[in-house]
Amino acid sequence: MGAKFDLSYLFEYFVKLLPYVQISLFIVASSIALGLLFGLLAALPRLYRVPVLQRLSQVYASFFRGTPILIQLFLFYYGLPEVLKLVHVDVTRLPVLAFVVLVYGLHSGAYVSEGIRAAVSAVDRGQVEAAYAVGMGGFKAFTRIVFPQAFAVAVPILANLVIATLKDTSLAFTLGVMELTGKAQTLPTMSRHFIESYVALAAIYFIISIVLERLFVLAERRMLRHERETGPAEKVPLGKKWLKKRTNAAIALSKGGTRA
Repeated sequence: MGAKFDLSYLFEYFVKLLPYVQISLFIVASSIALGLLFGLLAALPRLYRVPVLQRLSQVYASFFRGTPILIQLFLFYYGLPEVLKLVHVDVTRLPVLAFVVLVYGLHSGAYVSEGIRAAVSAVDRGQVEAAYAVGMGGFKAFTRIVFPQAFAVAVPILANLVIATLKDTSLAFTLGVMELTGKAQTLPTMSRHFIESYVALAAIYFIISIVLERLFVLAERRMLRHERETGPAEKVPLGKKWLKKRTNAAIALSKGGTRA
């Protein structure tokens, strides 16, 4: 049992946890950057129906979306060095953070690939055909017609992914990375004020999530500013309106509904 709740410890732990926010945000930013790269590479074979690569892309997305990220962390941290030893590659001296970022990047990439595929499919095919009719090539039609609209559709999906990845960073401490959750577990070791530590931790995660959410909402509105304003009876976020109009409502692209 912990000690009796003391508000002073709550504020003390809140301040002591703040320096570790940068580590969690670094993991989020690095993994999302890698995830965008991996996701694009995985989405292209499925968009262009490349026979063998399309199947590999499906296996990749299914594995990382269908297994817990904690298991993925253990598999890569303990298993990857053993596999690479077979080809005489030693990665045991790499920092733990490198494995964490790699796993989170691959995990995010699986969701990004599905998001890209759905967002590109949401763009009206007639616009692409019209671009071809006026003399645009495939690359020019994609960059000027498809990509801007697809990216606007994908903003809410990306927002969900970033916030979910932020919360997932709480598992990095299982490999010894001293991020927010890891520090929150060690702070009350002597004082036994565990509740205060976890309340402070929850408050920090909540504040960061709210800030990120507001930033993405502003970005979404800016990208969809050409959309006609909705009336009072149909006042919904622009990105959600766009998704509802353009995509199948049954597609579950949010991480919250697919986590094992």
